[in-house]
Amino acid sequence: MGGDTAGPWDAPRPAAELFSLQGRTALVTGASAGLGARFATVLAQAGATVFAAARRIEKLKELADSDARIHPVGCDVALAADRARLAGTALDATGRIDILVNNAATSGETRAEDESPDAFADVLGVNLTAPFHLARLVAEAPARDGAPPRSVINVSSILGLVTAAPLGGASYAASKAGLIGLTRELAGQWGPSGTRVNALAPGWFRTEMTADLFGDERSSRWVERNTLLRRGGGVHELDGALLFLASDASSYCTGQVLTVDGGWTAR
Repeated sequence: MGGDTAGPWDAPRPAAELFSLQGRTALVTGASAGLGARFATVLAQAGATVFAAARRIEKLKELADSDARIHPVGCDVALAADRARLAGTALDATGRIDILVNNAATSGETRAEDESPDAFADVLGVNLTAPFHLARLVAEAPARDGAPPRSVINVSSILGLVTAAPLGGASYAASKAGLIGLTRELAGQWGPSGTRVNALAPGWFRTEMTADLFGDERSSRWVERNTLLRRGGGVHELDGALLFLASDASSYCTGQVLTVDGGWTAR
């Protein structure tokens, strides 16, 4: 099935223009380290004004020193007031929010037997409730005339798609699977307004959160053995996927899960 707005006779847009985020405003949570810091940097280098949020404000200030387009915002996404303040800060400064990257997450216990119901709920609060609230704040923010449709990117995980026992964790897997369901539902509800909602599902990447995993020879070999490319991912290998979902390159893509895992889930 095809559309009627373009045909093979139309000249393709230059790649630099297609992936450009010039003039757009982005929010990135969990931006003090790891994938979040990388995401903030990549969006800024593509031209966006980025409000980088996390609890570790000193880490955020170091990140902001690397690029004037990155603005640090101390924020605990577990707190509704902090989430509202983050969105308000971006709106007050630029009058718009075009991109939201829901990246902040906590892992919880690995063994279900070790996790209390209250601890389980706390993980869901950070990993699922907070992204829902932030997405709502962005979707309800005033839109400027002529502004591109908003893009919400929920950072899920392969653990929202398959089990990785004995690693992983019940609350973490439930929250990441829930985030995928939330992505599809919000995409369905907000599609008529043009707001796009997609999920990014990374596999095993070398970050601060996975330092112990890759630092242990046995578990590192386990990742390599079960990944089709026989290695863990480098954080730079998510750059293209992030820019695709954030930019006009994915203008007809919503409600989808983009898995970047070296082939882990294809086994």
